[in-house]
Amino acid sequence: MHLLFIPEQSPFIIRIIMAEMIVEPIEKYGLTKASRPKTLFSKIGIVGCGNVGQDLAITASKHGIEVVFLERDEELIQHAFAEIKKALNHQINHWGLTPGEKTAILSLIRGTLVYSDFHDCDLVIETIKMKQGQSGYEMRKEVFLNIEKEVRKTCIIATNSSTIAVTELSSELKHKERCVSLHISTTAPGASVVELAKGLHTSDEAYDKVIKFVKLIEKIAIPVTESPGLVSVRLFVVLLNEACATLMEGVSSMENIDLTMRSSFNMPLGPFEFADKVGLDKIVRWMKNLYSEFGSSRYIASPMIKKLVRANRLGRITGIGFYKYDIEGNKVTEETL
Repeated sequence: MHLLFIPEQSPFIIRIIMAEMIVEPIEKYGLTKASRPKTLFSKIGIVGCGNVGQDLAITASKHGIEVVFLERDEELIQHAFAEIKKALNHQINHWGLTPGEKTAILSLIRGTLVYSDFHDCDLVIETIKMKQGQSGYEMRKEVFLNIEKEVRKTCIIATNSSTIAVTELSSELKHKERCVSLHISTTAPGASVVELAKGLHTSDEAYDKVIKFVKLIEKIAIPVTESPGLVSVRLFVVLLNEACATLMEGVSSMENIDLTMRSSFNMPLGPFEFADKVGLDKIVRWMKNLYSEFGSSRYIASPMIKKLVRANRLGRITGIGFYKYDIEGNKVTEETL
């Protein structure tokens, strides 16, 4: 029998049986593709890639998760990619990211026009943005049905909506137990909280998996009982209404009301600034849903908010709301109202 020198990192396994040498590919001794362990949440889907969808795509891909997002047309896909690149460039300019990391992140994100591209996702999250006059409930319910037609039974289906109960959205699905409410706030700078609510049929297994996903992307999971508005929206809209009432009574100026809340309560944005960032039309929809559910007058939008929405002064997205904004979305220092 001869002794052979086998180089390190050799692509072959060499077996010597008596005087016969057998050379075999090393792949033969590896796990088959089917038996290789699959990472939980290796791929997620996003329906609607507006501000929330873009932030979620970036966050997930930063943690090595493949992302496919669905939009209505190719123009919206290209717009989403442009905004994602803009956000990544901003991080590079502020030393929060390297160009190489940006390339790696973008390589994990792709857009699609068809639900069938969600077929191998572990989680699909609906983050669609409603327009004025649209029924959020009907549209989201249709999205849930379209998702279920294409995904595996083990895939979790989630909504980012804070004011529409996931129990309603999943009412016509075959597998209601895998649906959950997963509200990710991207409005406040550095927000890390994710509100998680079970629907009436949500299984413990699906809920526990979503908690793991939230931890995987380094967010803080806040368990809440299913309720329109959850915690964040219910508290904020009442604060905004009271801020509007305080302004209309002449107690203080808009800028000083915001300054008081920022300084006294360490809020990153005052109520008027925050409302402009969210979008006043979106806030009106939130309040309509809450009033429909609870019937409390505290959820009726202030006349001031309604007036601005009628004038299409929706906040940063239109360049004017409670305040004026430049093309980059920065607030003009002078007060608008």
